[in-house]
Amino acid sequence: MQPDVELNWHKLGEVIAMRFIRSEAAGGVRTITLNRPEVLNAINADMHCELEEAFNAFAAAPDEQLCVITGEGRAFCAGTDLKAVVAEGRRDYPPHGYAGLIERFDCPKPFIAVVNGLAMGGGFELALACDIIIAAESAVFALPEPLVGAVALGGGLHRLARSVPIKQAMGMILASRRVSAKEGERMGFVTEAVPDAVLGAAGARWAADILRASPMSVRTSKELVRLGLAEPDVQSAMRAQPGWAAFEAWQSSDDAREGPRAFAEKRAPNWTGR
Repeated sequence: MQPDVELNWHKLGEVIAMRFIRSEAAGGVRTITLNRPEVLNAINADMHCELEEAFNAFAAAPDEQLCVITGEGRAFCAGTDLKAVVAEGRRDYPPHGYAGLIERFDCPKPFIAVVNGLAMGGGFELALACDIIIAAESAVFALPEPLVGAVALGGGLHRLARSVPIKQAMGMILASRRVSAKEGERMGFVTEAVPDAVLGAAGARWAADILRASPMSVRTSKELVRLGLAEPDVQSAMRAQPGWAAFEAWQSSDDAREGPRAFAEKRAPNWTGR
């Protein structure tokens, strides 16, 4: 049975069908589907460019609060299309790096990976670049680059080592070890593993929970976590955060005033994201 990956908490609005991906936007959510199921959604040079374009559109859209990434068919993403690399003699990456996402450090909006199957190599790196990973129980994760004489340079080494205990990370990295969604949840890099049949509903549930909150607060929280991890300890991060631009912007925002006002007036807040 194919997992239910349709994110159907709302009727999808704008749909942009490119050659290798679909990009759909409605209700504050951008859903990007990798769409090369015949090669397990492996990424070639043109697909990198399409993903860059889709993520750029999401980042620039003021009415889109979060992005969901998933795959068509039985895989999330098998990583780099090595056959295409050999045939085309190209391994070009767009300005924001592999898949247009792994070096997108300038977007404070949340990304959710809804992993419906294999997430191998660059596909696992794409998932790790997201803030939340929701995985079908049939999903499998690995960084098998050493088996083909490569190294996981798309952030996988660094993000995995920051997501799980170092010995667990090194076990996966050095042995090219495959890990199930349930084991990934136990290790800590999978946010939630769910039965395949309810994967779409689980992704929708997480998205809906994020959409309830102030967009300004969500973006600020993500940015403060990112900046705080660069500090040597919690004390240093807390001392530094009042001087960060994201903190200052939130402090003077409409949302920061609207939240307490709505609570006091016993009504739903009217978030503007500003």
